[in-house]
Amino acid sequence: MSNAPLHPVVGELLYEGKAKQVYATEDADWVVMRFKDDATAFNGLKKASISDKGPINAKISAHLLGLVAAAGVPTAFARTLSPRDQLFRRVEIVPVEVVVRNVVAGSFAKKLGRPEGEWLARPVVEHFYKSDALNDPPINEDAAIVLGWAAAWELACMRERALRVNEVLLAFWAERNIDLVDFKLEFGRADGAILLADEITPDGSRLWERGTGRHLDKDVFRRDLGDLGDTYRELHTIVFGTAYRAE
Repeated sequence: MSNAPLHPVVGELLYEGKAKQVYATEDADWVVMRFKDDATAFNGLKKASISDKGPINAKISAHLLGLVAAAGVPTAFARTLSPRDQLFRRVEIVPVEVVVRNVVAGSFAKKLGRPEGEWLARPVVEHFYKSDALNDPPINEDAAIVLGWAAAWELACMRERALRVNEVLLAFWAERNIDLVDFKLEFGRADGAILLADEITPDGSRLWERGTGRHLDKDVFRRDLGDLGDTYRELHTIVFGTAYRAE
């Protein structure tokens, strides 16, 4: 693998998702991830542009990825390039998303008939096939292996690292009077290794204010609970101790 370029040149658009774009650089080993202000819900049926969302998500993600890397979880994140742009190692995404749940909420509550807010005796790890066309259906490890989406050792590695991330983030948010309800991770392959390959943001996490249950995540937009921009600006203040100011 080549060293990370000091001043990467943004090239062709390789991928565009709901909240980010991924661009090639002049070095095939590295890509630029750009955070958008777009918010979507219900597999893209509900859409909006949220002021300041992209830069705030980028800043929070860089901070959290730094914490989990320091705790021993290898990541593809290299460094921040601008308020919206970050340099990542290029990986082959494993098409199996990992969700870690600490509290019953969302689809988990609905499909099992359990009340939201019930703390689980231990974290529950779930897998979903990464497919927008199929609305990311739930799968088990056998299906992922038999259908060729991941090897058994990769799934074991992803589970172990997801649980380590959970330990780090539970403690981080608890120090800020916030309960980490659940979150989603994506992993990728690079030179035979498994790396945490995507961002960690309130877009892909459920964060509830301790004691009140007030939502501090994308459910604010999904469930029409308030202004998502205001929520993310509040989270910026909680995480960094200062109000957000556009750079």
